[in-house]
Amino acid sequence: MSRATDFLGDSPLRILVKLAIVSFLVGIVMSAFGWGPYDIYYGIRDFVVDIWRLGFNSVNRFAGYLLLGASVVVPVFILLRILNRR
Repeated sequence: MSRATDFLGDSPLRILVKLAIVSFLVGIVMSAFGWGPYDIYYGIRDFVVDIWRLGFNSVNRFAGYLLLGASVVVPVFILLRILNRR
């Protein structure tokens, strides 16, 4: 086996034919939906930015919930520790 065949997993000509067929089918689907290469790029970029923003909103909500819960749990914990002290 040649190094190219080892790397590609099949003969280079067969891989080229397979890639051409898959590229043609993907091109038909993308054309049917009216998508272009930049649409995919901007879609991925917007998805990452939305996840980034959602992550920071989640941190803010988590911190708010943590402080809200702590305002009840910590005094109750201290009160129970004082009452259980012998």
